[in-house]
Amino acid sequence: MKKTIPHPSLPSWRTSTYFAFLLLLLTACGNDDQMILPENDAILEGLITDADPAGKAAFILPESNDYANIPQDPNNPITDIKVLLGKQLFHETGIGLNPMVEEAVGTFSCASCHFAEAGFQANRFQGIGEGGEGFFLRGPGNNHASDQLDVQPIRTPTAMNGAYQDVMLWNGQFGGRGTNEGTQANWTPDTPKENNNFGYEGLETQAIAGLGVHRLVIDQEYMEANSYADLFEAAFPNRPATEKITVETAALAIAAYERTLLANQSPWQRYLRGGRDMLSEEEKLGAIVFFGKGGCVSCHSGPSLATMSFHVIGMEDLDRCPEETFGTSPDNVENFGRGGFTGNESEMFAFKTPQLYNLSDSPFYGHGASFRSVREVVEYKNAGIAQNDRVPAGRLSPHFQPLGLSETEIDNLTTFLEQSLRDDNLLRYVPQALLSGNCFPNSDEGSRFDRGCD
Repeated sequence: MKKTIPHPSLPSWRTSTYFAFLLLLLTACGNDDQMILPENDAILEGLITDADPAGKAAFILPESNDYANIPQDPNNPITDIKVLLGKQLFHETGIGLNPMVEEAVGTFSCASCHFAEAGFQANRFQGIGEGGEGFFLRGPGNNHASDQLDVQPIRTPTAMNGAYQDVMLWNGQFGGRGTNEGTQANWTPDTPKENNNFGYEGLETQAIAGLGVHRLVIDQEYMEANSYADLFEAAFPNRPATEKITVETAALAIAAYERTLLANQSPWQRYLRGGRDMLSEEEKLGAIVFFGKGGCVSCHSGPSLATMSFHVIGMEDLDRCPEETFGTSPDNVENFGRGGFTGNESEMFAFKTPQLYNLSDSPFYGHGASFRSVREVVEYKNAGIAQNDRVPAGRLSPHFQPLGLSETEIDNLTTFLEQSLRDDNLLRYVPQALLSGNCFPNSDEGSRFDRGCD
């Protein structure tokens, strides 16, 4: 028996659009093999068109080598050789040359907190760069070798699908263009935010700042000794010899690589390209909730299902995490979100809308890791009741309202988020080996054992 969708699950203001779309399909002129969409597909396509007049095309991620269609910084055009260099540097543990403790030399990389198996997240409630010991199924640094740890007081965001964001981090502090126009007074000298003055977009600025913050050193001698010099030469042919191997050029290569980290092989992406059998009926029902009654698309739109918008939805901060955390406090400026960066009272407790792909690869959600399953997040959004008593009720976003979803609709939406949006082939973005021959993404003794590098 064909499964039908009860009409109340469609927003009333969209019902006429759906029926007009369905009528068009049913009465279309053509020969006998004219394709008639199944009911769930017809409903979904109508809702997608309601969300964006461009229809499915508005939500399609380009292929990772389709540079012409990948958003990029005009000051950092993507090239094959730049991406190759960036892929190596992103995973290179050998550039961890300035650690807090001598024993940690050459043991950590960008990928320590952003690795493919975790959807380019940390797979921990609090990512650990330097100072972790071991690389287990739950992610790097589940034990810590010392109390001197490289951690952040907020959950590690993903490095994936970042091409669709012009500012980075939960508060959007990195990026010297676009969304951050007018925030120049907050690009504080002698802090990582000062790197906005380079004038690059978020990914490039974050990469420049991150190399410094995490004590990753772009050393000329090291690069020459490990066969990187030729890659820098090829990636930046027009730069003077003295400006080819620098923090800036390394960061530009890393950012170019990060722009190609796209979840374009997920079932949802294949569905958008015409593969209607790529989603189960349950997943389609979940997509219908996403684009319909759930209203998720009002904030999670475009190819990455994210927007450059900041919202107050009252999730807990990392210092209230049930596990032991480091460097967290109720007074951390990161707890104030966008307002902590801009100083604007109206933006206090507002956090950037995250992308939604590969959520199930790293089971910690919210800026404070206060949820441990996708379903918990859906239930929280459905209830529309803030969990963080530090956030004044009057600050909550008008988008944060009870949704009235049934248990079945919650189940379907969760299935869509967990399964339809999961690209299970992210290892295609990982190098087979590093030019240095080092273990990665971590290279401490425990990680080398766990990763089979010894």
